[in-house]
Amino acid sequence: MTTVLEKGNISIHTENIFPIIKKSLYTDHEIFLRELISNSVDAISKAKMASLAGEITNNLPEPEITVTIDKENKTLSISDNGIGMTVDEIKKYINQVAFSSAEDFITKYGKTANDLIGHFGLGFYSAFMVAKQVEIDTLSYREGATAVHWSCDGSPEFQLTDSSRTTPGTTITLTIMDEETEYLEESRIKNLIKKYSDFVPVAIKMGDEQINRQKALWKESPQNLTDEDYLEFYRYLYPFQEDPLLWVHLNTDYPFLLNGILFFPKLRPDVDVTKGQIKLFCNQVFVSDHCEEIIPEFLMPLRGVIDSPDIPLNVSRSALTNHRTVRRIADFISKKIGDRLKSLYNEDKAKYISSWEDVGTFVKYGALRDEKFKKQVEDLIIYRTTYQANKEETPKVEIDSGDDAWKDVTPDVNQPYTTLNEYLERNKEKHEKRVFYCNNAQTQSTYVDLYKNQGIEVLFMDSFIDANYFIPFLEREYTDVKFSRVDSELDSSLVEDDKANEIVDANSNKTRAEVIKEIFEKAINKPKINIKTQSLKSETQEETPPAMVLLPEAMRRFQEMTAMMQQREMKFPEEHMLVINTAHPLIENIYQLNKGAIIQGSGESPTQEMVNLMCQYVYDLALMAQRAFNAEEMIDFVARSNKVLTKLTKR
Repeated sequence: MTTVLEKGNISIHTENIFPIIKKSLYTDHEIFLRELISNSVDAISKAKMASLAGEITNNLPEPEITVTIDKENKTLSISDNGIGMTVDEIKKYINQVAFSSAEDFITKYGKTANDLIGHFGLGFYSAFMVAKQVEIDTLSYREGATAVHWSCDGSPEFQLTDSSRTTPGTTITLTIMDEETEYLEESRIKNLIKKYSDFVPVAIKMGDEQINRQKALWKESPQNLTDEDYLEFYRYLYPFQEDPLLWVHLNTDYPFLLNGILFFPKLRPDVDVTKGQIKLFCNQVFVSDHCEEIIPEFLMPLRGVIDSPDIPLNVSRSALTNHRTVRRIADFISKKIGDRLKSLYNEDKAKYISSWEDVGTFVKYGALRDEKFKKQVEDLIIYRTTYQANKEETPKVEIDSGDDAWKDVTPDVNQPYTTLNEYLERNKEKHEKRVFYCNNAQTQSTYVDLYKNQGIEVLFMDSFIDANYFIPFLEREYTDVKFSRVDSELDSSLVEDDKANEIVDANSNKTRAEVIKEIFEKAINKPKINIKTQSLKSETQEETPPAMVLLPEAMRRFQEMTAMMQQREMKFPEEHMLVINTAHPLIENIYQLNKGAIIQGSGESPTQEMVNLMCQYVYDLALMAQRAFNAEEMIDFVARSNKVLTKLTKR
C-alpha cells in the first residue's frame, strides 16, 4: 500500500510560476531535454564530490544517464545514478521554486526574468512545456534515506509519496502532451542529445548505445594534445570543410573561468563574415551558435568552442545579458588571438605567410575596429611585394579581380612579403614617404612591370578589405606618407626628357609631342579624355606600353566610395588621362604615317583612316588594361581589330 507522505500546493497564492515558465521564460520547447540531462550530470558530479569528502561510504557505480522512450504509454524518462534526493531536498529544490506569486516573482527578478539562472533550478520546470505530467522517482545516497516519488500535472498541486526504488539516483518521467509527440521519436531525441549534451562528461545511453561523444577537447591541457587531435575535433564540429589554418586554445580561471578552442578557417565567398559560427557552451552543455556579444566583431568568422560558467545568460540560456564580464571576456579573447599570431610570426614565418591570405582579413579588420588589437598586430601586417626573389615562399594569394573577388592565383616566386615599415625604410632614398601599390595584379600588370623595370618597389594591397577600408586607415596612421596606386599617376622616375619632342616642326610650328597629342585627340574624339604625351623610361621601348590609361587617386577613390555607399558597381569614369608613350616605336610609326596623310575633298584618305584606326586601337588596348569591355564595346573592338588587320595585310 502506498503511503502518502505529503500533499499540498506548490504555491500558497492563486497565481503560480507555471504560466511564466510555459509562455515567457522558454521559447524553444526542445531545450527541456538539455535541462533535464544537465540536472542529471549535476547529480552525478555531486555524488562524486560527496564520495571524495567521505560522505558516501559505498563504491559509486560507473556514471551513466539513460534515456528511455515508451511510445505506448507516451512517456519519456531520464534516469541517472547520481546523488539522489531526500524528502527534504525535494521540498527545497522542487517545491519551493514557486514560493511566491507570479507578481512577486516578476517584481523581484525583473520583467524579463533575465537574471534567474543561479537563483532557482528552473531548468527542471521546462519539462512542463512538453509534458502533461512529470514524475520524480529518487533515492538519496545518504545513509538511512528512503525513496521518494513526486508527481505534478502542471497545476500548483503536487503529491509526495514513498517509493519502492532500491538503487540511489533519480528518474524523471514525462508523460508527453498529445501535441508534443515528436519527443517520443527516437531519432528526434538522439539528435537533441547530440546537439546539446554531446560533450557532457557522462555517458548518455539509449538502450545499449552511447549517444554522446563525451570528450570535451577544450577541457584538456594543450600540452597533452597533438595537431591531429585539434584537426579531428574541427572536422567533427564542421564536417565537409577544409582544415583550419591554425587555432588558439583558451584556458583561464581568473578573473573568470573560460575554456575554449578557436580556429582560423579558410575563408571563401559563401562565408558570411558578419555571422558567428562559434559554439557557446556552459559547463560542456551547448547553449547557442551565437556568440556575437562575446566574440569581437572582427573575429566573427572564427570557428570553434567557448565554454564558461561565468557568462551571464538569461533564464532560457538563449541570449547573453549585458554584463561587464562579457566585455572582459571579449578583450581576453582578442588578446589571446593577437598573442597567437605574434608567436606564429616570430617562430614560423613560413606558416604565417602561407596562412596570410585568410588570416590577413581578420588582422586588418581587427586593426580597424579595435585599438588594443591594432597595437598587438601592427607589426605583423604583411604585404606581397615586388622587392626580390624568394623561392621558399610561394603561397597562394587572393586577388580581387573585379568579377571574381576570390580568385586563386599563384604569385611569382620573386614576390616575397614585407611589412610597411620595412618597405618605407628600404625605399626612403628612392621615394621617401611614398608607397606605390597595386590592388589587382591582373589588370594592373602593365603598370607594375613599368615600376619594376625602373627598380621601384610595389606593394600588392589586393584583398577586398584594402581599397575602401585599409588604405584610408593606413593614411590616417601614417599621416606623412602618400599612397599611390600604380595606375593613378606616373612617378617622375618613370619618365625621361625626350629631346625629340621639343623640336619644332618648321611647317606646322609645333613640337613632335604637340602633333602626336593632336593626332590622338582627333582620332579618339572624346573631349573628356585628357591626353598627355610623355616618354617612358626603358632599356627596350618595345617592352613598355605605347599608351596607358591613368585614374587620378583622389578622383578614383571618391567614385569608389560613392559607388560603395550607393551599393552599386563603380562605373569607369569618362574623365580620365591617356598617356601616350612618345618613345614607343608604334607611336613613332603613327606619327610618321600621319605625315603622309592627305585630306581629300570627299573625306579622309586611306592613310588618314589608318592613322585614326591605329590611334583608336592603341586607346582600346590601354583601356583594356584597366577594365573589361562590355558587350557593345567588345563588338566595336573586334570590328576595329578586323579593319586594322585587313588594312595591314592588304597588298
